[in-house]
Amino acid sequence: MKNYTFVDYATQGYLLVVALLVLVFHNERTPMGPYLVAAHGIALVLIHALIRRHASRPPGRVLDFLRYFYPILLFTGFYRETGLLHHMFFADFLDPWLIRLEEWIFGMQPSLEFMHRLPYLALSELLYAAYFSYYLMILGIGIALFIRNRTQFFHYISVVSFVFYVCYLTYIILPVMGPRAFNGGSMGYDVPAEVMPEHVPPYPEAVQKGPFFKVMRQIYHHLEAPGAAFPSSHVTIAIVTVWFSFLYLPRIRYWHLADVILLCISTVYCRYHYVVDVVAGMMTAAVLVPIGNWLYYRFSKPSNDTGPFAEAAMVAGHKASPPAAQP
Repeated sequence: MKNYTFVDYATQGYLLVVALLVLVFHNERTPMGPYLVAAHGIALVLIHALIRRHASRPPGRVLDFLRYFYPILLFTGFYRETGLLHHMFFADFLDPWLIRLEEWIFGMQPSLEFMHRLPYLALSELLYAAYFSYYLMILGIGIALFIRNRTQFFHYISVVSFVFYVCYLTYIILPVMGPRAFNGGSMGYDVPAEVMPEHVPPYPEAVQKGPFFKVMRQIYHHLEAPGAAFPSSHVTIAIVTVWFSFLYLPRIRYWHLADVILLCISTVYCRYHYVVDVVAGMMTAAVLVPIGNWLYYRFSKPSNDTGPFAEAAMVAGHKASPPAAQP
């Protein structure tokens, strides 16, 4: 469609695919299904209207902001929505499969033993802070690129959005709670007795005193979507952001890489993900970043628009690979 770019196709495509899945597969476990289909229909219309309006009106701060950032504004809602749809295909969470796999590989549950064997406040706060930095790096890299170069920002938000949408679809189809389920009754789920470890170590008292532990506890209590553990989007999206640091922001790339390495470790230490989730997150990033990058250049076409969106489209129309990093 005229004035559409890859991120618009990806976002509208995600809205449409999820709405169709709900229409075809909704059941008694998805009572909010009709309302979500209606919400998706409204979102499709509003996004299309935003794209058309931006193309036909002189640029303005509010309109430009919405045109550039609207996918980011949708991420949290899409993520929370997966928690309403995760039993559409499976009546229960798939954690027993991953728990058995971890036991077979490691002879234990690393997500329980890691913190239990290293219950030190300094270490736990470092890792909880690294885990928390995920929320900052998505927006931080985006703002840095938005200020630096709008075309680079547009490339970034397009690929990040594509990867997010694939993760969200996976959470709807393959719901996994993660190691928090070992705590008993976590968000309404009890690990089956046949796979439950004989002893589940409590969170060490020293760890619970840390401010970042308390911050993350509040975030997971209020914002977490049950069933969104496999693959770890923390790992997947963090790797996407560090890829863009190496591409466009070389001054921070190694600091960013160090943070992402700590984040990958923290997902298991902080008992948010199984090791399998982390490996799956890495593999997901390794597959989806090249695909998203190719799709970005394939589906951003030159148009009669003016401004940064036209610049991005022209770059995509004449180059088959990303522009070289700038110092």
